[in-house]
Amino acid sequence: MRAWRQFLRAHSYVTRKLESDLETEHRLPLASYDVLVQLSEAPEGALRMNELAEAVLLSRSGLTRLVDRLERDGLVERRSCPSDARGTLATLTSEGRKRLRAASRTHLAGVSKHVTSHFSPDELDKLADLLSRLDRRAPAPQPPGGGCGQGA
Repeated sequence: MRAWRQFLRAHSYVTRKLESDLETEHRLPLASYDVLVQLSEAPEGALRMNELAEAVLLSRSGLTRLVDRLERDGLVERRSCPSDARGTLATLTSEGRKRLRAASRTHLAGVSKHVTSHFSPDELDKLADLLSRLDRRAPAPQPPGGGCGQGA
């Protein structure tokens, strides 16, 4: 239980610090930053809403509200899935990419300050190996068309 409690404390501490850094410097919550990162790493900067919800670990309703805010801020736009009219894509805009680029400097500095600077390279490798045991999800296959394929 000691390891579990320490893991929870460390996670809470680090996410509070990263959230504070992003809010202070860029008025961007950590969850919004995560959405922008997920979209930037997706093919064509777009994901179906259900894929995005799974990637950022939010409920569909929570993601919908978050994407509503990001859309109002001009960072994300919704568009129909070209190969599946039932699907809606969240797409990173050029303004979203610009905002992500600026915020990523702050985020990476925070990760360094609050996490990686406390460990040697060997310890970081070991930590990554240990934590990878907890994530049993297989990487989701990416259908052609930016996540709009059948069965997605």
